[in-house]
Amino acid sequence: MHRDVLARYKRAELPLPDKMWLWPLYGAGFENLGRDGKPILVPMPSCGPDELLVRHDAVGLCFSDVKVIQAGDTHPRLQGRDMRANPVVLGHEVALTIVGVGANLKGQFHVGQRFIIQADIYVGGKTFAYGYVLPGGLAQYNIIGKEVLHGDDGCYLLPIHGDLPYASVALTEPWSCVEAAYHIDYRTSWQNGGVVWLIGTPEGAGRDYTFGHPWKEGEKPRLILLTNIPAGLQNAVQARAATWGIPLIATSDLSGAILEKAMSHTEGKGFDDIVILGANADIIEAAARLLANGGVLNIVAQNPLPRPVQVDVGRLHYDHIALVGTMEADISKAYWPIRTEVKPGGKAWFLGSAGPMGQMLVQYAIESPGRPRVVIGHDLVSRRMGDFEAKFAPLAKSRGVELYCLSEEALGTEGFRAKLWEIAPEGYDDIVITAPTPKAVESAMPFIARDAVVNIFAGLSRGTFATLDLTPVYQRSLRFTGSSGSGIDDMRRTLTRAETGALFPSQVVAAVASLGSAYEGLKAVAESRFPGKIVVYLHINELPLTTLKELATRLPKVHALLERGSIWTKEAEDELLRELLPRT
Repeated sequence: MHRDVLARYKRAELPLPDKMWLWPLYGAGFENLGRDGKPILVPMPSCGPDELLVRHDAVGLCFSDVKVIQAGDTHPRLQGRDMRANPVVLGHEVALTIVGVGANLKGQFHVGQRFIIQADIYVGGKTFAYGYVLPGGLAQYNIIGKEVLHGDDGCYLLPIHGDLPYASVALTEPWSCVEAAYHIDYRTSWQNGGVVWLIGTPEGAGRDYTFGHPWKEGEKPRLILLTNIPAGLQNAVQARAATWGIPLIATSDLSGAILEKAMSHTEGKGFDDIVILGANADIIEAAARLLANGGVLNIVAQNPLPRPVQVDVGRLHYDHIALVGTMEADISKAYWPIRTEVKPGGKAWFLGSAGPMGQMLVQYAIESPGRPRVVIGHDLVSRRMGDFEAKFAPLAKSRGVELYCLSEEALGTEGFRAKLWEIAPEGYDDIVITAPTPKAVESAMPFIARDAVVNIFAGLSRGTFATLDLTPVYQRSLRFTGSSGSGIDDMRRTLTRAETGALFPSQVVAAVASLGSAYEGLKAVAESRFPGKIVVYLHINELPLTTLKELATRLPKVHALLERGSIWTKEAEDELLRELLPRT
C-alpha cells in the first residue's frame, strides 16, 4: 500500500485537493510570515487554456528568502509592491510536477512531467522572479503562465530526465549559482558602443604609453573622454578615433563640475571603461564609483599605491565590475581573459566554507576535472568544521585533493594565519569568500599568489566598502570575480551534471521538514543554525524541522538509508515519502 501511494504520487495520479496550504509574506519581519506563525489554507487554483497547474514537491530554503523577509517591500525586486494586499510567496529553489495542462498546451506538456524552474525570469527586460514577483515554492500548488513559458529566454521550465530525487532537483538552483560563479564571462576589450574615460595622473607622468588594441575588430566605443593624458598617447587615441569615427572630449582637470559633466555623457549610467595612468589612490577611489554595471577599471602603473583604496565590494559581487591592470605601458595589456575556474593543481582557500553555499563551492572544486591540489576549508567555529570534515574528507581523498579543515576558534587568529602561510608559502591561487563581511575580503589580501583570483561570492550589498591595497592588481595580476544568481544556461549545465551522476546536489542537505515547519526552517537559515541546506517537502504529513542526525530517533528507517549516516540519498527520500505521504 505504501509503495503504491509513492508510485502514484510520482506519476501525479493522486486526486487533487479542493484547498491547499501556502505561506504568504505580508511585509518585513517574521511576524508577517503567514498568520500567527502558521501557513494559510486557500482554494485550489485552476489553470486556464494557456497555463499549467503544477505541484511543488520540494523547496530548498535560501538566505535570499530571509533577505526578503528582512526587507519586505524595500527589497530591490519588490519596491512599490503593496505586500499587505498582494503578499509574496517565497521559494525559488523548487522541484515541481505538472498536475494540470491547459487546453492549448496539451501537445507540449503532460501530467506527470517534472521540471526545475529557472527562477530569474525576465519578460521585456522586466523581472518576474519566481518566489519574488511571482508566487514561489512555499505553496503546495501554483499556476505557471505566459511569463514562465514565453519569457525573454524562452521557456524557463527545464525538464527532468530520469528519476532524480526531488531534493536534488530543488537544489539544482543554488548549485547553478555555484556553476555561474565558476563560469563568469568578463570583457577582454572596451565595451562595444560604450563610453571610455582615460585619466592621466601626476604619478603616471613621463611614461611613453601606447594604445595597443583595446577593442575587438568591428567593435568600438561610441565616445572617448581624455583628461590630462600625455601628448603622445593623446595623439595616438585621436588618430585611432578619427579612423573609426569616434568623437573625443578632452578635459584638463577632475573638479566636481567636470566629473558631473563627464557623467552626463553616460546618461547617468556610469562609464563602461576607465583607464587610470599612474598609481594615484585618490583618483582610483573616485573613478571606481563612476563605473557602469559591467564596467572595467584599468590601472596602468608601476609604483605601489601610497595607501589602500576604498572599494565597493558589493558592486564587485552584484554589478559585474572588473578591476584589471598592467605594469606595461601598453594600456590594452590589462585586458586578458580573467580566469574564473579554480586553478588546476593550485591551492584554494574557501572562507566561510562550513555554510551551505561554502560547501557547494568546495564540493564543486573538488569534483571538477581541473581540481586544485590543495583545498583549505575555513570557518570561525570548530564545531562547524568538524561536520565539514566528516562530509568532505572522504571525497577529497578519493579525488587526490589535500584537504585542510581549519577554524580560528581552535588555532587563534595568529596561529591560523601562521598555518595558512605554512601550507602555502607563495600564497593562494584562488580565494573564495562566502562570509558576507568586508573584513573577510580584507583579511584575504595578504595571502594572494601571483595571478591569484579572489572570488567574492558572498552577497555583500551594494555600498559595502572594503579597504584594499590594489597594487597587486597591476603588479601581480590579481583579479577579483563575483556573481549574483545564475542564468538558464548555468542551470542547464548543472542539471546535466546531476542527471549524469557527475554532481550529487543533495549531498549538502542538513535538515528536512514539512510545509508547516517552513517558518522554523527560515528562522534556522537566518540564524545559520545548520551547516547545510534545509529542504521542505510540501505534501507530507507534519514533520518538525529535523536534522539528518535526528532522523535516527524520529524516522529510523529513513536514517538507515543515509550514506555514512550523514548524507541525504534518493533511497532516504523515497522512504520519507513512503512513511509520510497522506494515505488517500
